[in-house]
Amino acid sequence: MLDFDEGLRIIFTRSWSHGVANSPYPGLGNCDGVWMRRGDVSDEAEGLPARFNRSQEHHESYLKLIRWELDDELSMTETRLREWPDGRLAANGIALFELVAKTDGWLFGQRIIRLQRRDRQAFGMHRFRQGDIVMLSRRNPLTEKPIEAIVSNRSRYHIRIVVPEVPTGLRKDTWRMDRGANRIAHDRMRDALNSLFEEDGGVPLRDLFLGTIHDPIGTAVLPPDLGGAKLAPISLASDLNKAQREAARSAMAGRLTLIQGPPGTGKTHSAVRILEAWSKQDIGTILAVADSNVAVDNLLEGLLSLGVRALRLGQPVKVRENLREATMDAKMEEHPLRRDLDHWLESNEKLSRRVKGMKGKEKGLTHRDISRGWKEVRRIEAQMRDDILDRAQVLCCTCIGAGHELLDGRRFSRVLIDEATQATEPATLVPLVRGARQVVLVGDHRQLPPTVISQRAKSGGLSRSMFERLVEMGIKPHLLRVQYRMHPSISLFPNQRFYDGKLEDGVEASNRPAPAGMLWPDWDNPIAFLPVQEGEVRSPDGNSKENPAEASWVSRLLEGLLDGGELEMGDIGIITPYAGQVRAIRDIMSEKFDSVEVRTVDGYQGREKEVIVFSCVRSNSEGNVGFLADSRRLNVALTRAKRGLIVIGDPATLRHDDDWAAWMDFMRSRNLEAWHLLGMS
Repeated sequence: MLDFDEGLRIIFTRSWSHGVANSPYPGLGNCDGVWMRRGDVSDEAEGLPARFNRSQEHHESYLKLIRWELDDELSMTETRLREWPDGRLAANGIALFELVAKTDGWLFGQRIIRLQRRDRQAFGMHRFRQGDIVMLSRRNPLTEKPIEAIVSNRSRYHIRIVVPEVPTGLRKDTWRMDRGANRIAHDRMRDALNSLFEEDGGVPLRDLFLGTIHDPIGTAVLPPDLGGAKLAPISLASDLNKAQREAARSAMAGRLTLIQGPPGTGKTHSAVRILEAWSKQDIGTILAVADSNVAVDNLLEGLLSLGVRALRLGQPVKVRENLREATMDAKMEEHPLRRDLDHWLESNEKLSRRVKGMKGKEKGLTHRDISRGWKEVRRIEAQMRDDILDRAQVLCCTCIGAGHELLDGRRFSRVLIDEATQATEPATLVPLVRGARQVVLVGDHRQLPPTVISQRAKSGGLSRSMFERLVEMGIKPHLLRVQYRMHPSISLFPNQRFYDGKLEDGVEASNRPAPAGMLWPDWDNPIAFLPVQEGEVRSPDGNSKENPAEASWVSRLLEGLLDGGELEMGDIGIITPYAGQVRAIRDIMSEKFDSVEVRTVDGYQGREKEVIVFSCVRSNSEGNVGFLADSRRLNVALTRAKRGLIVIGDPATLRHDDDWAAWMDFMRSRNLEAWHLLGMS
């Protein structure tokens, strides 16, 4: 099964016996669907061109694809809830049962609820993470009216969620929590596609985006039409290297710029410096977006550190805790009109309590006063929000977040999108249809593509990002060439295999010494392949793979690395292609290592650690490597480590894939296989 890190929906429900007619999933079951892992895509989208002859062709194609994606996700969700027993849902990490709840504070006017198992035991492995949208229920979310919530944080023994108001009878009986499907993203992507389709839809670069113009390459580098605004000359920051500076200059000068940032090359740093330079020219609020909340927070953090007036849109619970003061909710709390707003809210609350005992004319007049009071509340809130938005130099939000009604009527002539290769084209269009005249897309189409759940939507081309389509159209991305993350021996193979040797190392081997606690085959080259044969089994949930033999080695290697004394638990990352193996590793690891991060490869793009331990899982006589066959997933897996990389896998199975065979030849030629460790087990 696929691990989703952003935009998950979870379900908190209780038993009101509304029946299936009131299901939160109307229309479920009308179509078939298959779970797809991000990255299981061909090099080019099937059935969709790089350039569209007519806007109608683009409009109809993508409307169909996003509808398929929603329908198939809804269908699978309902099928799972109807047909899977509770034990299978729990084993798969997508539902938690027998939960007790209590209130646990406030977050900007919303209530925090703390959940834990009734028996006070640890949860075990599950997939609910900070920022996930969830639903709570008593027995069954299909037959009850669900309570929607957002995960605030989690630990081994509890999960904290945020709800608009506390459910009645919160502490009575138990609750369950499920994952579900998200309609909001579909609706906002649909609206963006409609805006692009309409000639007067407020999309100045419409023909360039579609490729309907004669010369898209030449048009992309033309100076942007910014309504006659006079642009002050700006000196770019001195901490940009040559390639970053060239990319930034293009971003400042052209209408559409693509920046390709391979692992560790400072793409977010470059993006922040471009946004800083734009903000100094002061010609209007800039929209800075990314596919995930984590990436948006990285942009926000960088901007705030430079003194840029940046505002974060979105639920505060989805924002990193140290950045929440930059959210709209926090700014509303601090606004000078807050006292006036509180006055009207308190007045209305008092009137609402008193009106219950009134009769006749007095009751009618009081209802009139309450109505006027709420009208005044809405007026003051709107004035506060407009003032906060007007003061911001940069608005930061997710691609889908840019479709929020709060921004309706506002135009953003400058838009920068980070993680552009991880967003589907319709998601990328959500911020772009708000009047973009100068656009920068930052990403890397050699790493993981967008997540697509539906097999037919994937086959139809939804898994090709807009960034990738524009590259196919002929618009050449600016390549950031200097990597600052990896020990040179770790970066060597990905550079040669995936980037044609175009990258340079910005760090010396001496800056990345091999960590103690591991008997490296070559201490000057802290990279090792541990050949472990056999062990692949199907996970208990029936939907994933795991390898107990490899999981045991992961635990052993982890203990050795920590005993070496140079690394802390936060310095080590454990990654694997399969959610089943994530659970298997968690189950075998000692509780004292709980804070060591264990995740799928798909959940690790954009991340880095001092040491990475990668478990391949697949080991079979057929030579089936499954998800490992995607070169982009391999690229991500091999490029997360700064000082040390350990890969555990079955060489006989892995050699059936060309990329993996090339990597093992690379390791063998440098004597980096760790056969010696097998003899010490």
